[in-house]
Amino acid sequence: MEAIDFSSADHRKVVVVGTGPAGLTAAIYSARANLKPLVIQGPEPGGQLITTTDVENYPGFPEGIMGPDMMQKFEAQAERFGAELQWGMVTSVDLSERPFKLVVDEEMPILADTVIVSTGASAMYLGLENEARLLGHGVSACATCDGAFFREQEVAIVGGGDTAMEEALFLTRFASKVYVIHRRDAFRASKIMAGRVLENEKIEVLWNTVVEDVLGEKEVEGIILKDSITGEGRTLPVQGLFVAIGHKPNTEIFSEYLERDETGYLITKPDSTYTNIAGVFACGDAQDHVYRQAITAAGTGCMAAIDAERWLADQEEG
Repeated sequence: MEAIDFSSADHRKVVVVGTGPAGLTAAIYSARANLKPLVIQGPEPGGQLITTTDVENYPGFPEGIMGPDMMQKFEAQAERFGAELQWGMVTSVDLSERPFKLVVDEEMPILADTVIVSTGASAMYLGLENEARLLGHGVSACATCDGAFFREQEVAIVGGGDTAMEEALFLTRFASKVYVIHRRDAFRASKIMAGRVLENEKIEVLWNTVVEDVLGEKEVEGIILKDSITGEGRTLPVQGLFVAIGHKPNTEIFSEYLERDETGYLITKPDSTYTNIAGVFACGDAQDHVYRQAITAAGTGCMAAIDAERWLADQEEG
């Protein structure tokens, strides 16, 4: 940071770090407030929805919409009102004083009166080549988002925590059979959640089991399993594989300045998007570890823009 010259840096009232539904909604609201926001798009412009095929649970799209198409509409709407979208990744920040200092791609300095953090979270996957290839084509990290696509089909979910239990139970509303695959012989989940899974007649738990590969050319047709004790392998014919082994919020770059919980999610003040640093706001999956939906991310993006607008107005009046 010390080597970067900020004397002639671009100075903005609002800089949005990250896109996705949260960041782009924040950009739309900030732009309509005539704050001319700059949006640094990050390593995955559009966020997790870029890897999603059909989105059927976002209001206003009764026939559904492809995730990338939805994000293009968000971007066009933000740009229509004057937001500037810039390719690049914020590689360092200094939030110790205002204006805040950000560096994009290790060389471009930017000054910001307010910063809206919408860097999202990344789902953790198993690391299999075919898992990545079939993401959005039967492989998913969000049962709430994609479970309805598997009506009367057999699916598997990997995980042993509360999230895996919740998603397994949710999948039973649609799937004819749900296999819960866990590498140990006991769940990490709370007893009440584990009990509900074990008691559900549509769910079969495969203990001491790991997924070795995902089968299928254009969509999931099955998975290869291995018994972690005996080493015995077998093929399980399923049409969907859900991975529920956790999410990692993309907030490490802010760790020196912003308060985070033990998992890394940014902590905001109750009923707001204010962080512990005045003038810095957080929205979307970077601070939401409960809902993680496009609609809730967009809602907090709206909140962050309004919070930033009001905060700037208070500074000017003061």
